[in-house]
Amino acid sequence: MNQEQKTYWRLGAATWGVLVLTLLLAIWSYYGGLANLVERWNAEEEYNHGYFLPLVTLVFLWQRGAILKTLDLPPSWHGPVLVVTALLMLTIGELSAIYLLIHYSFVLLLMGLSLAVLGWSGTRYTFVPIGILVFAIPIPYFLEATVTSKLQLISSTLGVALIRLFSVPVFREGNLIDLGVFKLEVIEACSGLTYLYPLLGFGCICAYLYAGSPWKRALLIFSTLPIAILLNSFRIGMIGILVKYFGGDQARGFLHDFEGFAVFMVCVAILFAEMWGLTLVGRDRRPFGEVFGLKFEADTAAGKAETRFRRPPKPLIICALSVAVSASLIPSLNARTEVRPSRSYFSSFARTIGEWRSHPGTLDEATLKTLGLTDYLLSDFSNAAGESVNFYVAYYESQRKGVSPHSPAVCLPGGGWQIMDFQRKTFSSLAHKENIFEFNRVVINKGKSKQLVYYWFEERGRILADEYTVKWYLFRDALLDNRTDGALVRVTTPIIDGEADEVADNRLTDFISGVLPILPEFVPH
Repeated sequence: MNQEQKTYWRLGAATWGVLVLTLLLAIWSYYGGLANLVERWNAEEEYNHGYFLPLVTLVFLWQRGAILKTLDLPPSWHGPVLVVTALLMLTIGELSAIYLLIHYSFVLLLMGLSLAVLGWSGTRYTFVPIGILVFAIPIPYFLEATVTSKLQLISSTLGVALIRLFSVPVFREGNLIDLGVFKLEVIEACSGLTYLYPLLGFGCICAYLYAGSPWKRALLIFSTLPIAILLNSFRIGMIGILVKYFGGDQARGFLHDFEGFAVFMVCVAILFAEMWGLTLVGRDRRPFGEVFGLKFEADTAAGKAETRFRRPPKPLIICALSVAVSASLIPSLNARTEVRPSRSYFSSFARTIGEWRSHPGTLDEATLKTLGLTDYLLSDFSNAAGESVNFYVAYYESQRKGVSPHSPAVCLPGGGWQIMDFQRKTFSSLAHKENIFEFNRVVINKGKSKQLVYYWFEERGRILADEYTVKWYLFRDALLDNRTDGALVRVTTPIIDGEADEVADNRLTDFISGVLPILPEFVPH
């Protein structure tokens, strides 16, 4: 009695042709967003690993090829649904120039194509290889600023604790580490995000290659967070100790960069040690070589079974047509020129506002590069009574590439200031009753210094205090009005010893009442 001959499936030439054509059209449609992605991989150290991840995806898909050949995989109509959803996200992303939408929609489109060709049965083998590409996408700027600020403070605190273990006198103010002769600043590049994000992606890859229990895989992924933070803090502490005994060159140039590379390799080594340790616990104990690695299934199709070729499935054809339509429309969306209203530069801002006299200041080059603003005003105003107010406005002509004002709620703690009180208040002035709006009132303290800060966001005629509302109107106005300009306005005054907070409030209210009528010339409504 003859055994039933096994059937192996391959994509026919026509199916490959439709799939490759669809991918080429998709790359054409997504060219602007993908070019922005590569630009950020190249410019920002924490995303340099992005070049590596598409190669990982291709290798993992190739590795799954032998398994997919043995399955009769009915295509799913959910594929075209995902592809159309992705193309709608692309269209909205192009209209609003929110690249995050474009980047994530590309991954969603690849998932949709997998469903259109392989169905749900096959996509369970391609889901992780495609999903890994998410770690090649930079996190949103506003979230990155918040995470970076928190990591800077944590790394500074733990680094100083390590320095003190070696009996080295040290003082910390926010992200500034004072060693007496030398001062170290834990800048954004040293926050730990440079390790954290790549290591998180690497942890997911390791979990995929680790044939252990689900809880062990989850532990591998989540353990990357404390590993990256602790090792970055260790690096900062060691740099402080080396600087103390061997000079400031230890914190600059090649040595600084090499220390960063060495610490990341230690993170990877710890992750591998953790995987080895997990093989020794639980019921699924097996040698490390059996549970970790990229295992290729032998392709036994040739000459041993009936081989059938898949014709282009209808869901794939629908996907191809949808992508073709998108490829024909996207260039016209890219041709839109953003509306950038005319305005006066802050260099011509009034030097006298009522009884207040201006003493202009400047930001250093490193700060300007970090902020990415278009124009700014930084000035100390004082009156005849000796009272002072610091006035700062950061104007962004376009926020389309994700660059936007840095919230004082995030930046102030990084400067060593402790937020003592944070309230949402409504501003009203007897002289200008039409200027009624919400703002953020913050009392901050550092050592013996105490200050009162008011800040809000000027967004195309709206005065807003809530940052998430700012993001919503940014998306809405970019989509409908083709405008993304905006500004952060911050006013600060010291609270003198023995002075009631209400006196400082009155001082800022008086100053703001004089500024509001002037500001629209420089921050257009």
